Amino acid sequence: MTTLTLIKAHAYGNDFLLADADAVATSVDRVGLARRACDRHRGLGADGLIFYHLPDIARAGEPEPRPVRMALLNADGSYSEVSGNGVRCLAAWIAERRALEPGAVVRIQTDAGCKQLTLLQRSPDEMTFRAAMGQAEAIATTRLSVDGEEIEVVTLRVGNPQCVVLGPVTAERLHRVASRLAVHPHFPNGTNVELATVEGPDRVRILIWERGVGPTEASGTGACAAAVAAMRYGGADRDVNVISPGGAQRVEWCDDGLYLTGTAEIIGTCQWKL
Repeated sequence: MTTLTLIKAHAYGNDFLLADADAVATSVDRVGLARRACDRHRGLGADGLIFYHLPDIARAGEPEPRPVRMALLNADGSYSEVSGNGVRCLAAWIAERRALEPGAVVRIQTDAGCKQLTLLQRSPDEMTFRAAMGQAEAIATTRLSVDGEEIEVVTLRVGNPQCVVLGPVTAERLHRVASRLAVHPHFPNGTNVELATVEGPDRVRILIWERGVGPTEASGTGACAAAVAAMRYGGADRDVNVISPGGAQRVEWCDDGLYLTGTAEIIGTCQWKL
């Protein structure tokens, strides 16, 4: 029987499975594997499956270790460019493997560029990282129709497509409005959607409908997108706590880009039957 080691990790309930890409034969249907393994009832359950590739030993004279490469498939098997919480979960696994101490840096190459994560704290249960997420791009406002209701939204990219609706944050609006915006014709490749409300200059509350997943406990890029929308259009400061059902993450919008700070926890490992 052929098996694959899968590591499960989460960041504020936004959970991922991690698999060594080099251990997955080219004959394996990766989309099918993601769907089966991420299934909450018949698999291990996760919001996505990350395939990582560890770099070769650094060559002499290289200033720093080469980055870990990753590719992400959502729970439904669809492609995603990056996940802010996913890169943190992978960084926690790398930090555990390498016995890294606070101050160490992990670099992860994603399809949305290289993300650099600095380990701030570690305990037996979790690790805290500050991740450089790059610049928010293509920030704009528009009005979209959802079942006859005109909704004003903020659209942008944080490595992946985002749509933020500033206003009431309720479960009813998440399922009625956000779920439809995620597959709105305005977004040919789909989008992540956040309902966001500014509760104070340094506090933003969100609910998330993630592309290819549905409601999630947290989202790193979603937190960044909601923070940018709240900062530019909702009166929030450039340094905020973004609170989702899974917990609070810190987002800073600096001249050189967005920084996301939060925790990640390795839950365990499993031998998955291929």
